[in-house]
Amino acid sequence: MVVKTKISKIKKGNPKTNKHVNKGNIKKTKHVKINNLNSLPNKQKPKPVENYSEDSDQGEDMLDMVDKDDINFLKSAITNRSYNIFNKIKFSSSEGPKLKRRKVVNDESLENQYEDQMDEHEPDKKIKTLLPIKTKNGIIPQQIFEENDDAYEEENEVAEEEKVDAEEQEDAEEKFSLENTELEFSGPISATQLLSKRNELINKIKIHIGTLSSGLLENPEEKVTNLRTLLSLMEDETAQLYVSVKKLILVSLLEIFKDILPSYEIKHVNTEGVKLKKDTLKLQKYEDTLLLYYKKYLQKLEKCSLVLINKKGDSRTRTEDELKLGILAVQAMCELLITHPYFNYSPNIAQAIVPFLNNHDKNVRDIVKTSIKTIFKEDKKEELTLKILRLINNYLKKHAHINPDMLEVLLVLNLKDINLDQEKQQEVKEKKLLSRKSRILQLSKKEKKRKKKLMEVEKELLETKAEENKQAKHKNLTEITKIVFNIYFRILKNSNNTKTLGVCLEGLAKYAHCINLEFYVDIVNVLDNLLKEDWLGYREHLHCIQTVFAILGGQGEALNLDPLRFYNGLYKELLNINVSSKNSENILILIRTLSEALIKRRKKITNKRILGFIKRLSQLCLQLAHDGTLGCLGIIKSLIQLSRSTDILLDLDPTTGEGKYNPEIDDPEYSNAWSSALYELLYLTRHYHPIVGKFARNIANGAPSTGEASLPGEYNKSTAEQLFTDFSMSEMAFNPPVPPPKKEQPKNKSKTGFFADSSFEDECRNIMRRPVKRKAFWIDI
Repeated sequence: MVVKTKISKIKKGNPKTNKHVNKGNIKKTKHVKINNLNSLPNKQKPKPVENYSEDSDQGEDMLDMVDKDDINFLKSAITNRSYNIFNKIKFSSSEGPKLKRRKVVNDESLENQYEDQMDEHEPDKKIKTLLPIKTKNGIIPQQIFEENDDAYEEENEVAEEEKVDAEEQEDAEEKFSLENTELEFSGPISATQLLSKRNELINKIKIHIGTLSSGLLENPEEKVTNLRTLLSLMEDETAQLYVSVKKLILVSLLEIFKDILPSYEIKHVNTEGVKLKKDTLKLQKYEDTLLLYYKKYLQKLEKCSLVLINKKGDSRTRTEDELKLGILAVQAMCELLITHPYFNYSPNIAQAIVPFLNNHDKNVRDIVKTSIKTIFKEDKKEELTLKILRLINNYLKKHAHINPDMLEVLLVLNLKDINLDQEKQQEVKEKKLLSRKSRILQLSKKEKKRKKKLMEVEKELLETKAEENKQAKHKNLTEITKIVFNIYFRILKNSNNTKTLGVCLEGLAKYAHCINLEFYVDIVNVLDNLLKEDWLGYREHLHCIQTVFAILGGQGEALNLDPLRFYNGLYKELLNINVSSKNSENILILIRTLSEALIKRRKKITNKRILGFIKRLSQLCLQLAHDGTLGCLGIIKSLIQLSRSTDILLDLDPTTGEGKYNPEIDDPEYSNAWSSALYELLYLTRHYHPIVGKFARNIANGAPSTGEASLPGEYNKSTAEQLFTDFSMSEMAFNPPVPPPKKEQPKNKSKTGFFADSSFEDECRNIMRRPVKRKAFWIDI
């Protein structure tokens, strides 16, 4: 005979629960077994279940003990159902009431009954009732108290908090709405009444926006839903307040996001099936909500900024308010990109603002240009810089006519430590070594796996030392350099715009040390052909010559090129610049070019050429302002100190030298400058600027570093470019400052003459004191 034993659900699930607990997937629940009814609290004690047997006559003995009048009363109460306690009693015969006998049921109905009872008593605690135990004294129920998991409680609490926030948000939206701010008047009104009503409504809106913003800044995690209200206010299109409200909310949200956005990038993590703590769930919810509203805000900014872009076929006229709102949107995007360059959607913001570098409005171009230059200077990872350069490169490929401002931002890049030739040689060496090792060593599968693991360990070690970040940054800089030269070479080959070409040549001159050697000859030939063009301006001429000398002064020394034509071109252009001409803005470029051509390449040019340039520079000093004069004198001083053969120009004896000085010849080799002297220094010693006079006296005495004619230490070691920038008048400030004149009391003038006759003196003074009567004067025609 097979005896079936009944096993509870808890015991059946214990093996699986223990496996999950051992693996760490779930927490171990605490079970409290209750074996006696006396151990339960008063509220939780269930009513005892009486066991009535079929042969029991306990009910009949009780009836004998009750009076007949009481029995009649109970019968009438049961029939009339006046007492609920007797609702379940039925009469089988007229002899008297009989109690319904309860049978012990072996199924799960009894267990479910106890569970319902416990849930009614204490709904907050989770009580699970087990199968009861039958004893001689009666039935003893068994129950288990289960503590709720932390994650379950936390999810409920977070859900309740979200519900409360949603209710508060709905209440806030009901309290204020722009629909109630319509300007409605029953009759005709004046302009003053209209303005006062409008200002009153705007003040109410300002108070509402300020309340929402301040609450959000005080507790961003709890009040993040205020962003939804602010964004919804931007969508209301009240005709009288549309632009003003949008501007207020746009600026308010800008300041809010600048303060509450984190400095790191928020990444989406899939947490399905993972139990998280309350704080983690709350933070994740906050970040997701913040990211959602930030995205909506950026979409609205982009929509507002599209007003500034003129599309083909769009003949709509934009109002001044819409244009101002578009400029404000562009400025907001630029500030967000500068403040949080590593946060989410930074590449999207860059993609939105790059086309505005070619906008027809100069204010918009200046805003975007300034922001991109700031990013290029402050970007440490070089990732966003690379992204922006790729966007600029793609834009230049699709548009033929561009503004020079789009190329000016490239001049801020720091590409000093990049050498493409050296990197290329290193790559070739590595490839050769790898191929040689593969030929000599034929590794087995185990050795290959071991080598792979070693590479992973080395990579982790580099991460701990922050070496990998340096390698990634260097890689980004290399890619940036390639893109920059790709842009410059394309413009140099195809562009006929002088302004664009001038910026391109300036960039080539600045980054010439990074160009590959294989391109040097082609670039020099292209620049030589450009110098022969008539449409090229003075600034572009200087940039072409500067680029050539920058190339030849670096790795291009090995090239077999004769730079004579470029020296002659520079010598010819020297006297075409003065204070009153438009070319006076290019003095700094001229000083840089002279430094590249004369000082850095002094060992590769003849003494006659150096003397010719020094003589012409001294003439140029007489027609420049004091900042340009100091720059030229700095070059002359450096050449005299570096080459002692130039002392001949300080000798005033006219018998030395061969022939006469001819300043009109364009070739410094045949100008006979050694037959002349630097007479211009005598005029410069009486210059209005005191520092110019000191420099002129120092050069006239042979540029000594010590002694009476020496310069102060702060000017003695300054380069020509530093002298120009230090004494520049761009900020309308005189360096050194001019002392104010001394205040002196006027001296009493002594009488130089006298009158012999006092009466004649009195008559003369009376005549001088009389008022002059002027008669009308006209001509009759």
